[in-house]
Amino acid sequence: MTENTAQAASPAAPPTPNASSHLTRALDWVSGAVGAFCGLATLGMVLIISYEVVCRYLFNSPTSWVTEYSLYIFVGTSFLATAYAHLEDNHIRVEILLNNLSTPMRHKFWQMSAWVGLMFVVVAAWQMILFVGSEYQGGARAWGLMATPLWIPETPVAVGLALFALAVLSEARKLSPGVGPRREFTGLVILAAMVIALVFMGLKPPSVAGSSLDWGTVSVAAAVLAVAWLWNGLGVTAGAACMALGGGLLFAWAADFSTLAQGGVMAFYLLSLMALGVRIAFSLGMVGALGVLFLLPTPQLQVIAERAWTSVNSFAFTAVPMFILMGAFLLRSGVTSDLFGVMLKWLGRFPGGIAHATVGACGIFAAVSGSSLATAATMGMTACPEMTERGYSPRLTYGVVAAGGTLGILIPPSIAMIIYGSLVGEPISALFIAGILPGVFLMISFMLVVFGWSFIWPSAAPRGAHYTWGQKFRSLTGVLPFVLLIVGVLGSLYMGVATPTEAGALGALIAAGLCFLKKKMTFKLLMDSVMETAKVTSFLIFIVAASSVMGYAFDYIRLPKVLVEVMQGADLTPGLVITALVIIYMILGMFIDPVSMMLMTLSVSFPIVTALGFHPIWFGVVLVMMIEIGLITPPVGVILFILKGMSGDIPLKEIVIGVLPFVGVFLANIVLFYFFPDLIMWLPGQMGAAQ
Repeated sequence: MTENTAQAASPAAPPTPNASSHLTRALDWVSGAVGAFCGLATLGMVLIISYEVVCRYLFNSPTSWVTEYSLYIFVGTSFLATAYAHLEDNHIRVEILLNNLSTPMRHKFWQMSAWVGLMFVVVAAWQMILFVGSEYQGGARAWGLMATPLWIPETPVAVGLALFALAVLSEARKLSPGVGPRREFTGLVILAAMVIALVFMGLKPPSVAGSSLDWGTVSVAAAVLAVAWLWNGLGVTAGAACMALGGGLLFAWAADFSTLAQGGVMAFYLLSLMALGVRIAFSLGMVGALGVLFLLPTPQLQVIAERAWTSVNSFAFTAVPMFILMGAFLLRSGVTSDLFGVMLKWLGRFPGGIAHATVGACGIFAAVSGSSLATAATMGMTACPEMTERGYSPRLTYGVVAAGGTLGILIPPSIAMIIYGSLVGEPISALFIAGILPGVFLMISFMLVVFGWSFIWPSAAPRGAHYTWGQKFRSLTGVLPFVLLIVGVLGSLYMGVATPTEAGALGALIAAGLCFLKKKMTFKLLMDSVMETAKVTSFLIFIVAASSVMGYAFDYIRLPKVLVEVMQGADLTPGLVITALVIIYMILGMFIDPVSMMLMTLSVSFPIVTALGFHPIWFGVVLVMMIEIGLITPPVGVILFILKGMSGDIPLKEIVIGVLPFVGVFLANIVLFYFFPDLIMWLPGQMGAAQ
C-alpha cells in the first residue's frame, strides 16, 4: 500500500494551519525531520538484510545480528514516524457522516476527534515510558543471540509515541485558528504541568479511591479537556468529554454485564467513535484502553504499552516496509504507463481490448502497489482517458477500472496477507501462493464480463488500433526488467531461497536499480520513496498495535470463545456464517479501508471460522476478498467516489451501473471458493506450503 488512503476516506481536508503559530511550524519541522530519518533507516534496513542474504548464500557465512537489529529498526521507525504520518494525514478516519454536515459543524467534530485522540496517545506514551523504566530496572534482555537489553529498542517506541502526542497537539492547534499567543501559551503550561505531575507520580501512580482509575489517567483527561476548553470553547470540550468520559461511564456500567452484552457495548462504542470522525486507530485504542480499565477485575492500563511492543515485535512484520518500498520505487520508475502500453498493444484488437488491457495492467500494478485505492486512482488517470477517447461507454470504462483496483490486495505480494499471516501465525509464503489462483480466476472473470459486454453491446467497446508483431514484441523490452524482478522476488520466496522480508529487501534494491537504469533516480525520488514507506508503514503498524489492545480486552472477557459457543449451540451452517460475514464486510468496506477493517474484526471472525473447520490459509484468501469488495459496492464504495472525482461530468449513477456486473462476479468467485476450497488450497499443497 503506497498511496495515502486517507485522502479517499477523508475527501474534505482540514483547514489551513494558523500561519502565526510557532508551535505548529516547529512540530511540523521536527516530524518531517524524524520522518526523513525513519525513511533512511528503512533504506538502511534494506541494505543490511540484503547483506545477510549475500553472506548466507554466496559465502555460507550468515550473520548473528541482522535479524535482531533489523527488527529493532523496524519497530523503532514504525513508532518514530507516527508523528510524520499523522501530520501528513495518513491516520485515516471515516467521514461518510461528517461530509453531510455543514462545514462549521464538521470542523467542530474534527476538533473533538483531535482531543479524544490526544487523550489516548498521551496515555499510551506515558504508559510506554513507565514500561521502558520498569524494563530498565528489571534488567530485561532479549532472547536473541545478541541478548540486547530491551530498554534500548523499546526507547524509540516511547519517544515515537511522545512525538505522536505532540503531532496530535499540533493538529488540534491547527484546527483552532482563532487562538491567540496567550491562550496557546496557557494551554502549553497546563500540559507541561500535567507532564510534571506524571513524573512525580513515578512508576506506580496512586489509585483513585473507590474507582478503577488512577490519578495519572485523571490528570491526563483533565489537562487535555482544560486545553480543549481554552482553545475551542465549552461546546467542543463537552463533545470530547462525552466521547471519552462518556465511554468510560458506559464501560463501567457494563462491567457486570454478560460477555455478549459487553462485546455489544464495545462494538457500539467503537462504531460510534468512528462515525463521529475519530480516527480509526484512536477508536480502536480507546475501546481497548477503556476495556482494560473497566471490564477487567483489576485495571491493567500497562497493557497498552506491552501490546505496543509485543504486537509488532515480530520479524514477519518487517516484510511490510520492504514490499512497500519496492512498490514505491517501481511506481516512480514509470512502470504504470509501460505496463498499460504493453497490454494495449497485445490486447487492443480483441473485443473490448482496451478494457482487457486495463484489467491486466490493474492486476500487475495492484500487485506492485498493494493498494486498491492507489490502483484505481492511477489507472483511472492512465486508462480512462484512453478508453474515453476511443469511444468506450462510460459505464464499461469506469466499471472495469473500479473492479481492476480490487485485485491489488489478492495478488502477491499483498500487504494485507503479510499482516494477516503475522497475526494468525500462518506462513506468509503459503498465503502468497494461495492467492495466485484466486487472483487469476478473478482477473479472468473480469475479462469475461468485458467480453460479454462488448459482445452484447459492440458500440460500447470499439476495437483498438492495429499493431504489428514487431511492435508488440518490441514493447516487451520496456517491461522485461520489471517482469524479471517480480519473477525473481516471488520465485526466491516460493523456492525457499529467501524469507518474505529478504525477498522484499532484494526487490526494493533491484527496483531502485531499475530507477537508475531508466535514468529516473534522483535524490528527491529517493527521499519521496523512503518517506512514503515510513509513513504508510507507520500508520499500518499503529493500527496493528491499537487493535491488539482491543483484542486483549476481547480475549480477556472471552468474547471470541463465547461467540463460538453460541454459534455451535445455534447449530448454524458454515454457509450461513460465511454469508453473514460477507454481508458484514461488504457494509463495513463501504466506509473503512481494508486493512483497518481486517484488524478490527480478525480477533472475532478468525476463531469463529476456524471453529467451523475452515483452513486458516483458505480464510486468509477469502477474507482479503471480503474486505475488498466493499470498496466498489454501491452506493458509497470509496473507489466509486475516487473515480467520480476524476470523471468530470460523468454521473455517479453511470459508474455505479458499470461496476454492478463486476460486483456480481466478485461475489460469484467467493461462492465458488466456498464450494471448491481446493481452488485455493491446491497450489500451496502442491508446493508443500500448506500444513
